[in-house]
Amino acid sequence: MHGKTIAEKILSRAAGKAVRAGEIAICTPDLAMGTDGSIPMALDYLEAIRPGAVPCAPQRLVFALDHYGPASGPKAQELQQRARIYALTHGIATIEAGAGIGHQCILESGEARPGRLLVGADSHSTSYGAANAFATGIGSSDLAGVMLCGKVWLKVPETMRVTLTGCLAPGVSGKDVALTLARLRGADGANYRAMEFQGSGVATLDMEDRIVLANMAVELGAKAGIFPYDDTTARWLAQLPGAAGANYEPVQADPDAHYTSSITLALDSVRPQAALPHRVDNVVDIDSLPPTPVDMVYLGTCTGGRLKDYREALDELQARGGVAPGVRLVVTPASESIRRAMEANGMLAAFTALGAELQPPGCGSCCGTCGTVPADGQTVISTANRNFKGRMGNAAASIVLASPRSCGAAAASGYFGTVQQGSQA
Repeated sequence: MHGKTIAEKILSRAAGKAVRAGEIAICTPDLAMGTDGSIPMALDYLEAIRPGAVPCAPQRLVFALDHYGPASGPKAQELQQRARIYALTHGIATIEAGAGIGHQCILESGEARPGRLLVGADSHSTSYGAANAFATGIGSSDLAGVMLCGKVWLKVPETMRVTLTGCLAPGVSGKDVALTLARLRGADGANYRAMEFQGSGVATLDMEDRIVLANMAVELGAKAGIFPYDDTTARWLAQLPGAAGANYEPVQADPDAHYTSSITLALDSVRPQAALPHRVDNVVDIDSLPPTPVDMVYLGTCTGGRLKDYREALDELQARGGVAPGVRLVVTPASESIRRAMEANGMLAAFTALGAELQPPGCGSCCGTCGTVPADGQTVISTANRNFKGRMGNAAASIVLASPRSCGAAAASGYFGTVQQGSQA
């Protein structure tokens, strides 16, 4: 029989027996996360399944209060408080409101480590795959099941091999790679498959770019996006307090592992991309577009709210003379630690001087449940991962997805399209 992919190996460990693609595996997650948007429903399911049940392994649970804020209204605050009280009662770790996006905080904590199975009741839990883990989104009922018995069932996915070669050209980022893959394969191009990234090009990508690719694997329908373990992974883990010195076992695919499909992408062929409304796979080269006015530029989310993202956007803004008249620039750091680092290195002050609106760390405007909501008819260019109609809280607005650098250039010029071509060649 052929060898195993990374996904098959990790799920075999989590299931306590050898499993292959297509089989149903009953797995023990190393960590399960719920958000304030999914926990209340999970608690309802848990009560319906077994009234009065308590979580069987609270040490493997994390509650992230990241989707709602003061502007979300009293009902949302009640949902947060319900989750908060339950967590306090049962000893569940909580990422408090204002601490940041659950995904970013978990990555910073070092809980995402090689060989682990992490699940989260939020689709972008796939982000943790950047750390050589199998990470996937689950529903609230599945979260209730994990809370009840410490187990989750998964159909072991087939794996798509994504071979990366070369290196990115100046001005091109991991977000452009993710959008290029969506353009090439479509929003259903990896349905219920694990996307396993391989090739010499992987070594040229930093962890920030890998997180973006793992995060956006779900936008192609993938069950997981997984990177191999290498020196970059090791260096990143070594500087995380929760991972430095922790036990973990890197996982590599067998040389004769079976892949259901393959795609090869030369990183040096990737150009700055834009996903136009209202689909993540409605992607074009951004410099092929006519100059298109923007009303709001959003810098943040679990896809584009890290230090590197803000540095790139700020570089464009400062090089071009600041924010264009009439453009609303909104900055929402992905975590409090990122906000503190931005304050320490002067980036927060620089954004404030440019007239940016600074929001507390968290999901912010991304899904329209808190933060700044665009007005009717406005066009937003964003570092986020989704641009569905109504995604930012207003179905009458249009959302364009692009890299932080492209978003910074758009904020400075008031347009995206050919007006940016000179700086992004």
